[in-house]
Amino acid sequence: MTFIDISLQRVRELQDRGLDARTELDLSGEPDSFLFLTLPTPHEGWNYDLSAFTAGTAAVGRALAASPATHTVVVRSTVPPGTTEGLVRSVLEQHSRQTAGVGFRLAGNPEFLRAVSAAEDFRNPWMTVVASRDPRTVADLAALLSPFGGEMRTFSDPAEAEFVKCAHNIFNATKISFWNEMWLVAREAGLDLDPIASTVAKSAEGSINPQYGIRGGAPYGGACLPKDTCGFLGYAATMGVDMPLLRSVVETNNRLEAVVKREVEAVVERAVPGGVELA
Repeated sequence: MTFIDISLQRVRELQDRGLDARTELDLSGEPDSFLFLTLPTPHEGWNYDLSAFTAGTAAVGRALAASPATHTVVVRSTVPPGTTEGLVRSVLEQHSRQTAGVGFRLAGNPEFLRAVSAAEDFRNPWMTVVASRDPRTVADLAALLSPFGGEMRTFSDPAEAEFVKCAHNIFNATKISFWNEMWLVAREAGLDLDPIASTVAKSAEGSINPQYGIRGGAPYGGACLPKDTCGFLGYAATMGVDMPLLRSVVETNNRLEAVVKREVEAVVERAVPGGVELA
């Protein structure tokens, strides 16, 4: 394994640990290999800043131009869905003067690493996601990574893998903000949130059932969820606590209900001209 980084300090640190680290990528004498793009993609305002990611991808493209082998470029960075087959493909083709699928192969393999245990998570992943339009590339990359262990999920569209990583991080952020919002209410009510949260983490079906609530396009209903989401908003308001996240949950569900109603009415109208109006 070879590490490439533009930071001289980081390269020296890796070399001091006995690892093969360099500041430039040279593929002229290398056989077919996997090239993992692990480049920073910070945000700038409400958008991803892909400038460093693009520069690194361009450097890989230039290295591909000097190589007779067929390498597989694998996107590990967190990027917007569509980046692998959009930006990455076009930049690589431009700088390598080769065609994706012929001169080189493309794949996605988002990383799931926690900051406090990144090395351990790399060695022992709980989930590995692999995606490519080319079934052979999926099989080869899965074979390379399967010895690390963890559940293997494969996709035929790299955008799906990119979406997985974005949704993964956003779900974690949302859960943290949810409990922070609940903490504000519990504090005003004079309650200790810790035992409450640890109990709900085991009692709520959304925590213990991986299939719960993941079918997109289906708003929640019934007696309990609409009642308690709205009722708790009023309860928090009596203590002067604003709950924008919970309010957004209710608003999102209301919008989904309206969307579903329109779609059902459209289906009925096509099936029975004149149709019926849904309550």
